[in-house]
Amino acid sequence: MVIIITGTPGTGKTTLAKKIAKEKCYTHIDVNKIIDREKLSEGYDKLRKSKIIDTKKLNKSLIKLIKENKNIVIDSHLSHYLPKKYVDSCIVTKCSLKTLEKRLKKRKYSKSKIRENLDAEIFDTCKVEAEENGHKIKVVWTDKKN
Repeated sequence: MVIIITGTPGTGKTTLAKKIAKEKCYTHIDVNKIIDREKLSEGYDKLRKSKIIDTKKLNKSLIKLIKENKNIVIDSHLSHYLPKKYVDSCIVTKCSLKTLEKRLKKRKYSKSKIRENLDAEIFDTCKVEAEENGHKIKVVWTDKKN
């Protein structure tokens, strides 16, 4: 079983991925560690303060991992680029804009990076792209209940 968890940065992907992996005794795959280990970054975008990733190269690495592991949870805002034939379930994490802004400020993101991520959440970018790739999607809201 391959579960991918995607969503705007700060919406709770890693927290949810670790929880599901622990509950199901699956392997949690942190895509950032794969990117670093396999040197998949093609440079650094100074404006966005983020690595530039070739998703085709990333997919090759992830597909190799999928073939080697039976039960995994892949955690990344890039995971929905995987071809649907390799994925059993796609979870998109979402949260309120207020919660997202608070989380991104806590991470010390710049104002422009916060704005970019809020816009991505407003336009449902990860969900729309996952739908375009044909994934079976479940949306999970990660706001804490009051």
